[in-house]
Amino acid sequence: MTEFQRLEGLAQALLTAAAKAGADQADAIALEAAAVSVDVRGGRLEHAERAEGVEIGLRVLLGGRQACVSASEHSAGTIAEMAARAVAMAREAPVDDTLGLAEPEQLARATDPAMLDLNDAGPDPSPEELQEAARRAEAAALAITGVATVESASASHSRRRIWLAGSNGFSAGYGRSGRSLSAIAITGEGLGMERDWAGESRVHAADMPPPEEIGRLAGTRAVERAGARKPPTGAFPILYDERVASSLIGHLVSAANGSAVARGASWLRQALGEAVLPPGFDLREDPHRPRHGASRMFDAEGLATAPRLIVRDGVLQGWTLDLATGRKLGMASTASAMRGPGSPPAPGITNLELTPGDRGRDDLIRDMGRGLVVTSMLGSSVNATTGDYSRGAAGFWVENGEIAYPVNECTIAGNLREMLVRITAADDLPDWRAMRVPSLLVEGMTVAGG
Repeated sequence: MTEFQRLEGLAQALLTAAAKAGADQADAIALEAAAVSVDVRGGRLEHAERAEGVEIGLRVLLGGRQACVSASEHSAGTIAEMAARAVAMAREAPVDDTLGLAEPEQLARATDPAMLDLNDAGPDPSPEELQEAARRAEAAALAITGVATVESASASHSRRRIWLAGSNGFSAGYGRSGRSLSAIAITGEGLGMERDWAGESRVHAADMPPPEEIGRLAGTRAVERAGARKPPTGAFPILYDERVASSLIGHLVSAANGSAVARGASWLRQALGEAVLPPGFDLREDPHRPRHGASRMFDAEGLATAPRLIVRDGVLQGWTLDLATGRKLGMASTASAMRGPGSPPAPGITNLELTPGDRGRDDLIRDMGRGLVVTSMLGSSVNATTGDYSRGAAGFWVENGEIAYPVNECTIAGNLREMLVRITAADDLPDWRAMRVPSLLVEGMTVAGG
């Protein structure tokens, strides 16, 4: 029996048990995962961890009510107990007439994930190989003049297999592999200590950059932050470096999520068909991007995924919807359902790409004259209803169109609806990210520093 056959068998056993327990409809998920991670410090192994196991989840629907249960033990007795408990829970849940599985004619027909190339066929790396990769990244960071120490260098590998089945006849699964490597470097000491990092992750080991490249970048970024101080206070242009620009677009995506819109808790709730970005900007979701970890042929409700434009030429085209939120809003699902073993489906996005500009990041910095380049962020205060925005930030101060000195301990603020329609994009669209967003210049934000 293959691993997928075992997972499919568990999912089907859950559905059979749910039907016996009295469920009107049910869907089930079986997930097997294994991961190894190592941390290196001072050229030696600091920490190593291996985790593996199988988790199963069941959702039952009964007269407009639903309940979800999950377990990491999967004997026949456990499965029967899960089904009985889920049905009992569903009988006590509130009625929601929008709940329900997809109709058979809505289900994905093409479910073979081969075209997405999500599983590295090569052998899994040994712990020693992961340790060596982390050691090389650490050594490269330490070789940068000005780096005092490397807080940690970490490498990991994982494999996941998932099977999803429903009482509506859907049954399909896929496997996914992953590699990652990161390093955190420190410069200075005491109160003058500054740190920065670099990291990459890929589905295939062959797509990973060399460990030395990651280590050098972490060390260089840390040294560039030496002597950071607070910036002035006032209204200035802010350039979101491509490392953090995706967070800005992430707020737009969250506000366009059907769950938030249906609750009335979105600052975009009245903006469908209106400009939310400047003309010329598209925001595209492509769940079929090969060798990217978020890609998928079908969503968590068995619907076929497809590329779509969330924003076209600056205008908001639609919400991100699963079946239930689509029914609440009188719209069709965008095949965006996501779920874990112990949770019901909810809308989510996969691979996003924002239209890049035609000018370099340095060109935008020259145009700023005086302002702030943000390279890292911490904390968040965003009003989901109004779009009022405030975040802690660090980066570099710009004078006369050139970077003058590093800054820390400042706050940037504005209103997202106003900020996003004033963005200018650089041409530095990053590769291999779930959200591919270039550096973004935003005019007239508030900076609170020293």
